[in-house]
Order: sequence, then structure tokens, then C-alpha cells
Amino acid sequence: MNPAKHGLKLTHISACLASLFIHHGVAADEQVASQNIDQDSAIETLSIVGARQAYQGNFSPLETPQSELKINSEALTNAGAIDLNQALDLSASVARQNNFGGLWNSFALRGFVGDENLPSNYLVNGFNAGRGFGGSRDLSGIESVEVLKGPRAALFGRGEPGGTVNLVTKRPTFDTTGEIKISAGSYDTYRADIDYTTPLTDDVAVRLVGFYENAGSFRDTIESKKEGFSPSIAWEISDQSSLVYELEYAHQEVPFDRGVLAIDNKLGVIPQSRFLGEPADGPIETDTLGHQVEFQHDFDDNWSLLLGANYRDTSLEGFATETGFSGVVDDEVDRFRRFRDYDATYQVFRAELTGNLEIAGLEHRLIVGVDSDEFENDQFALRDRTTEQYINVFAPVYSAADQLANDLSTQIDRVEVQESLGVYIQDQISLTDKLDVRIGARFDDYQQTLNNRSSDSRSKQEETRVSPQFGIVYEASETLSLYASYGENFRPLSGTDSNGDGFEPNQSTSAEAGIKFTLNDGALFGTVSIFKVEQDNLLVVDDPTSFTYAAIGEAESQGVEIDINGEIADGLTLWASYAYVDAKTKNAFFDGNFGYTIEAGTDLLNVPEQQLSLQLVHLLELDGKAFEVGGGLVYVDKRNGYFGTDFTLPSYTIARAFVAYDITESISLRAEVDNLFDKDYYTNSFADVWVQPGTPRSFRVSASYNF
Repeated sequence: MNPAKHGLKLTHISACLASLFIHHGVAADEQVASQNIDQDSAIETLSIVGARQAYQGNFSPLETPQSELKINSEALTNAGAIDLNQALDLSASVARQNNFGGLWNSFALRGFVGDENLPSNYLVNGFNAGRGFGGSRDLSGIESVEVLKGPRAALFGRGEPGGTVNLVTKRPTFDTTGEIKISAGSYDTYRADIDYTTPLTDDVAVRLVGFYENAGSFRDTIESKKEGFSPSIAWEISDQSSLVYELEYAHQEVPFDRGVLAIDNKLGVIPQSRFLGEPADGPIETDTLGHQVEFQHDFDDNWSLLLGANYRDTSLEGFATETGFSGVVDDEVDRFRRFRDYDATYQVFRAELTGNLEIAGLEHRLIVGVDSDEFENDQFALRDRTTEQYINVFAPVYSAADQLANDLSTQIDRVEVQESLGVYIQDQISLTDKLDVRIGARFDDYQQTLNNRSSDSRSKQEETRVSPQFGIVYEASETLSLYASYGENFRPLSGTDSNGDGFEPNQSTSAEAGIKFTLNDGALFGTVSIFKVEQDNLLVVDDPTSFTYAAIGEAESQGVEIDINGEIADGLTLWASYAYVDAKTKNAFFDGNFGYTIEAGTDLLNVPEQQLSLQLVHLLELDGKAFEVGGGLVYVDKRNGYFGTDFTLPSYTIARAFVAYDITESISLRAEVDNLFDKDYYTNSFADVWVQPGTPRSFRVSASYNF
């Protein structure tokens, strides 16, 4: 990592912190402590009055003609989720994908994943933020996670075909509340979190959220360090206007870990703890520095304007020794060493107007907006191609730092810039008191510039796209609605073909229909949906040595989803998510990555046919204090683990349990156990030599102080 760059980032962070604490001190005398607030509830649910999510409008779940799953802070806490991968396990529609040695989030939604050489994109408060190299996303500073299923290009613009994940951040409130949480767990894992919000004046409030984690692992020699800080400030300018600024800082040190390998097509021959890289490589370091600002003005009760900007800078740097693809021969596997230095910047600007009006006796709810974004992806990588680096998989002997292969030559040296300008409109029209139709479209004008510094070649392409959407929803009663929708989606493709040219974007179409309902006086909400998604212009590897591709793949996905969550009885809450997904290739093509022909009808990689997430929590009272007991399970069906072969990842079911007790009004304790029955399982793979094992049974205890 560049020390100067890191130092500059820390200086910026320190200045922001100092400013926030100075202002807090000036206003301290004006604060009035409140001892009668339910602190947990305050921290989790209070938000700035009038703040809203961009691109989503003001619609209740029953009148939205698409399937959505919102994972709130209570569900995240009950699931023990501290990073995005764990949060998305709560949605059966999401399947884990190759996570780049543990360094980024990659997931498939309704069977489809984005670019295998980039993290899966996600949004933060509606801003594109996931396509960078800042490491796996921690949930510190996140209030809730939204899984917005189906294509959303008609509003969001370019995105993943199966749906969109949006993270909603914790923002300041005008009540003084705070929480300090300390936890310790298996494999020498220690973590501290802080969350504090307070008003500085009658019109200005701040929130300080941060974490530090130092963790070992069940994987031999693997240790990691992570830290992050997310301060924010909100200004209620007037009764009609508000301004919110948020800073995101994160630094991670995580060794690159490709996992274990199969021998003779069998997993479990070597221990799940076996690390086949080189500890002397040290960790990969990732950094994130982001800024986000939003201004909202309400003209009246019907019309509102939202202006926003986002800038996010991420980087990844370090060495790694990785297993090759020739398999185990005489108890040894070949390896190669790489050095990576990746940088990415993402900047987004948007303006959006929402409102209600009546035309010819019909109510129209409009969303009209314009946005622009620029994504710059700068990659430099070296690879050793000459030194033999075999290791015995049954009795590994690691090398000292001065014994590692250092005959490295340039593998990648290129920068890609994607720029887009979009204009969108959505109109939901109430034809009757019960029947709504939704129509919308988005026009995108974007260009892609590729500069291959290795070959001193440049290419540029420009495209315009129109992405329509149609939907209909019928509210049969106050507790039941039926809906259907159709949408189109596109996603620009990174990389070049063998001629150095870019590609036509990935194109997809999607149709879905479903039923939404509430039970138990609205305390329980559910959605049952069916869907079909088709894709064209999928990237496949053309030449792995020169990192060129061909956009020749076609695939389709269809299935059924059931999501039910809420209170089923007094003090008893249920979280249930089930998905059946049949995701396959539609055409035959040659995959140069491994030298195999992929036949039409081949299952897509790492996508289970069936998946289930289930959780039950019972709130009781013990000695007059709140006492919670809960448990859950995740079932994942068998999956294709290696394109072009019959290698399959086995199905698995893992269970978890927890208890939580409020010792006093301010102090609470929680004890959790994951993988309760200590099952061996594997979460994802890229091939039979890169397979990620799941964590064995592990424990975590934590103490929280609320004030």
C-alpha cells in the first residue's frame, strides 16, 4: 500500500473527527439527558424526519408490483450478521459466489451474478458503491439491507439482472443515545463497536459509528484486522429542507486465501483448515474512503426534491501465492505468485423530483430524475511464470519471505473508465381504488474507454439504451394484493476482446408475478412470487493468458420465492425465506479459462436449486428483565462447482442458536453459537482447486452498554 496515500486518508479522518467532537463539546451544555428511552429501539429505528430513499418513491409494500425483502436491524442482530455475506444469507434468493480469496462480496441474485472479475455491485442509500476494491463490506454503520428483486434499470440504470441490493445507513437522530459493544469469539476473534448520536443544536445532529476487529481463523496461519468509521451529520435547514453528509472510512488487512481443493473429485481429503498459500506473503491491504451528501426539499405535502452526490475511492494491494489448476500429482499441487495493485473510484450525482397529481380524475404518483456516474477501474498485476512452487497438500512446508518467488512479470496493466448519463421517469397510476398500473423508462447514454498500458492500445465505445418497465398491482383487500411486472436491464461489460475492443452491454429481460399479504393484524408480512429472467451477451474467457474475453454467453433463470417475516404470536417472531431457482446456460460455448466446452443446459456456477433461511426468536421475561432465545438454520442445495466438469459442491444445513438477557436497563449480554452441530460444508468455489470451506462450530459472547 502507498504509505503517503494512507497517511493522507488518516489525516482527513482525524480532521473530521476533531471537528465533530469540538462541535459536540460546544453544544454539550444544551443537551438534556433522557433516562426513560428504550435505548435499543432508539438506536435501531430513529431516523431524520422527512428523509427518504431515492429511486423508490412513496409506496407501501402491498402496492409495489415487485418482490422486495427488507432485512432490518433486529433481523440482522438475531442472525449474528456482522458483514454483508451473512446478511444476504437471510434471503434465499441470494447465493454466495467466488469471493476473490475473501477480499470482496460476490453474490448471485435469482441465479445471476455480474462480472466474475469485479465485486458484485450494491447500492448505499441508492448510490452505486459496490464496484470497488475496499474489501468485504462490514455492517457497522448499516441500519438495514434491502434485497430489491428483479431488474431495476428503469430507475437505477445499469445493474445486475437478478436484482439490486441496497444498504441503508445509520443516520443522526435528535435524541441522544449510544451503544458500546464488545465481543469475543472462537479463534481469538475480538471486536468493539460504538454507535453514538446526539443533537449539537436544535437543527444539527451528528452520529458516530465505528468498529475495530482483530480475528484469527479456523484456517491455518490466517489472521485479519479490520477497522472502520462512519460519522455523519444532519442539518434540518427548515421545516421543508434538510441536508445529510456521511463519511465512510475502512481499512482491512486480510491474507489472500483461495481455500481448499478436491482430490480425485472428492472434498474433505485434506482438512478444512489447510492453507495452501504462503503466510510470508503477508496480508492484502484494502482501503475505502467515501463521501455522500443529500439535500431534500419538500415543496408541499405532495412534491419533494432530492439532490445527491457520492464519491468513493477504494484500493487493494499485496502479494498472494495461489494454487494452479493442474490438480494434485504425487501429493503436490503447483502454485503461482501474484502481486496486485488495484484502485477504483466511483462518483455519482443525481437529482430527483417526486410527487402526486391528478389528471382526468386519475391519481398519478411520479418519479422523475436525472443522474450521472463515472467508474474508473485501474488494475496493475504481476505474476511469476517460471519458478516451480509446488507444495505438499498433506504436509505443507511454508517458505520464508526471502524464499518466495520474485521473478514477476506484468500480467495486467490497464485502466477502464465507464461514464453514464441517465434520465428516468416512473408513473404509478391508480385506475381504481384497488387497481394500479406502473409504467416507466430510463434513457442512458454511456461511454467506455479502455487503456491497455501493456500493449499501448486504446479503445472507446459509446452506447445509448432505453430500459422500460411495466407493472400492475391489484389490492384485493387491505391484507392481500396480486401483482405482475416486466422489465429490461443492461450492464456494461469490463475488459476487451482479442482485438482490444470493448463489448456490447449485457442485456436481460425479466417477468414476475406474485401475491403479497399481511396476517396477524399486519404484524406478519409475506410475498410469494414466480419469475423468469433471460440474459444475452454474457462474458466468457477467450484467452486467460492475455485476460481477453468474448461476449457470447446466453442464460436463463426461473423459479419460485417465498418470504415471510414478522410476529406470529405474542413475543414470537418468524423469519422464513425459501427459493427454488433453475439457472442454466442457453447456448454452448468454449470457456478458455479451463479449456472446456460448456454445453447448453449447464447449471450456472454456485447457484443451488433450492435454498432456505429460517429463524425463530422468542421474547420472554426473566426476573422482570427482557430475555430472548432464538435459533435458525440455513439450507443450501448442491451446486455446480466447476464449469465444464461434473464437480459438485455438496448440499448443507447449518444451524445457529443464541440467548440474550438485559441485566439492567443499560447492560445486556448475548451468547451465540454458529454451526451448532459442527457440520463440514463449502460455501462457494471457482474450480475444484479453489473451494471455500465454511467455519466449524464457533462461539461468540458480547456485552452491550446503552446510554
